[in-house]
Amino acid sequence: MRGETSLTSERAAREKFAPKLKAKGLDAGRIADELFGFTQILDTNIKLERALTDTSRPAADKTRLVTDIVSNAVDPLTVEILSDLAARRWSRIAHIANATEDLAIDAQLYQADAMGCTGQVAVELAKIHSALLNLSVLRSELSDPQSDPERRVTLLDHLFDKDQLNPVTLKLAEQATRDLRNRRYLYTIQWLIDKISEHCGETVVTVTSAVELSSEQIKRIIEIYSKKLNRPVHVNSVVDASVLGGIRVQYGAEVIDNTVVAKLKNLQRSVA
Repeated sequence: MRGETSLTSERAAREKFAPKLKAKGLDAGRIADELFGFTQILDTNIKLERALTDTSRPAADKTRLVTDIVSNAVDPLTVEILSDLAARRWSRIAHIANATEDLAIDAQLYQADAMGCTGQVAVELAKIHSALLNLSVLRSELSDPQSDPERRVTLLDHLFDKDQLNPVTLKLAEQATRDLRNRRYLYTIQWLIDKISEHCGETVVTVTSAVELSSEQIKRIIEIYSKKLNRPVHVNSVVDASVLGGIRVQYGAEVIDNTVVAKLKNLQRSVA
């Protein structure tokens, strides 16, 4: 968890740069690449993290340090974002890397907005999640911090037809295994889906079923839960062959389980 200081700093930075990233349009993808790259630098250099989060160090000094590191190799907006993050206060030194990654994702989604494919990216990430749900060996390989990152990316590329995925989907899916950041691969994919819904001002409603939902079923679920929650919703359809009958619906901490297994468990409890 992030402390209140870090949450406040990150929120302020994301709100500040949202209009600038949106204005970048298609070029926001370059900002995303550069911020993802700097996240990896921070994750592997604790001395740099300490230097950029040292509250006793003047902000101007930290800004110079950022400039010295990235030089003229990145977009001026990337330098501005990194300098801004370095000037803020953080509860823990590692939180600056988390904020850098979050801004990278923001930039990537603004590029997707400009391409008109944000919804498609969310759907395709959900399909990747469903495809890997019951493939434990492959999931483990994609989440193995001891293996070479590019080997994990190559494995992912062999699993899915790159030509059938939106370029933004592919980029986010590859980044999720290239830089694990102490997370399991499927956790990161679900987290990215949640980030897209947040970006679009929607609530994620995850529906787990044994077979893929039809477009009419998804439409109906959107209608029901948009009315129930009084806000737009995005349906994250998860296909899990182990589910027996019915569906399981989750939004936030609320879970509505209408599967056969859940009903049997409820029955057993009632007669115990």
